[in-house]
Amino acid sequence: MPGNTFGHAFRVTTAGESHGPGNVVIIDGVPPGIPLTVEDLKVDLDRRRPGQSKIVTQRNEADEPEILSGVFEGKTTGTSLAILIRNTDQRSRDYSDIKDLYRPGHADYSFDAKYGIRDYRGGGRSSARETNVRVAAGVVAKKIIEAAFGGKVIGYVVQVGDIVAQIDDPAAVTLEQVEKLPDGSPNVVRCPDVAAAQRMVELIETLRKDQDSIGGAAEIVATNIPAGLGEPVFDKIKADLAKALFSLPAVLGVEYGVGFRCATMRGSEHNDEFTPSPEASAESSRRGLPGVPQVATRTNRHGGMLGGITTGMPIVLRAAVKPTSSLPREQRTVTRQGEPATIRTRGRHDPCLLPRFIPMAEAMVAIVLADHWLRWRGQCLP
Repeated sequence: MPGNTFGHAFRVTTAGESHGPGNVVIIDGVPPGIPLTVEDLKVDLDRRRPGQSKIVTQRNEADEPEILSGVFEGKTTGTSLAILIRNTDQRSRDYSDIKDLYRPGHADYSFDAKYGIRDYRGGGRSSARETNVRVAAGVVAKKIIEAAFGGKVIGYVVQVGDIVAQIDDPAAVTLEQVEKLPDGSPNVVRCPDVAAAQRMVELIETLRKDQDSIGGAAEIVATNIPAGLGEPVFDKIKADLAKALFSLPAVLGVEYGVGFRCATMRGSEHNDEFTPSPEASAESSRRGLPGVPQVATRTNRHGGMLGGITTGMPIVLRAAVKPTSSLPREQRTVTRQGEPATIRTRGRHDPCLLPRFIPMAEAMVAIVLADHWLRWRGQCLP
């Protein structure tokens, strides 16, 4: 199967390429009656769009969404929701002189190995341009989980190169801290640690001038998530979240909770002890099955998931994102005929992917949560 669809009860199907006419998403399983406008979609699309600051690609795309179906008088109808985002600032000529060269770090060779044909302009289907419609789908998913149980998903940059942010309480980070600095100016790197953010920006600018790029890591936190979402075996919610994040371009690693630090811990160090939940109240009926006690853990090393099912604690994920592969400096490669060659990639590229990666990661996490919420509701509610 071609693998252009993600999810079960909340199904997202995308189509489009970097330099084609545009990208489209069809979303099935959207409950009726959810308020949705183009302006709603624009909030997260503007956070993702190129050209938003000097430390991202200068491709100038407005990313104006068009709702083609599934909304009437400002509310979802319950039928298939289709959203189109047209490409308007392609510069395909930037790729004409490298169309027969394999770009290091890109999917050029692997696409040829699979299909025998590829759209060389900007990476075609493998480009992160496709993620704009995923972000649009993520807006819908965020609306579903917020209406259902007050769920929220916030992402932010925790590392660029060797600069690591100090985040004492991931669940307490706000969207305002991610998007704005204390003086009200844009937080272009989307790191809530202000001191680290400034150093990250300086590092990115230095590498851009050196015709290079840098990787880093993002942290994505989902709060107010009810216990009980997920499946015990193949569709563990941690597995679906990992697949969702790995489906994004440039992601090389995903962890949750303490992640790989668990390898050096003892069981007595790693276990999170249970305690009565301070939130146990009438609100509990929105957050789990009636009659099931509301509990919490004193710590959250398990990252909000045990046995593939949510516990009600914040879900804390991290994704490692590689440096941008497209570089204007000379690199060695081969041609499509296997002959040695050199390449310089022209075009407009991000010196660091992390600032624009954040809304993409939020969207994919929200899509998984909406999907599992709808599945749980269909299976477990009387």
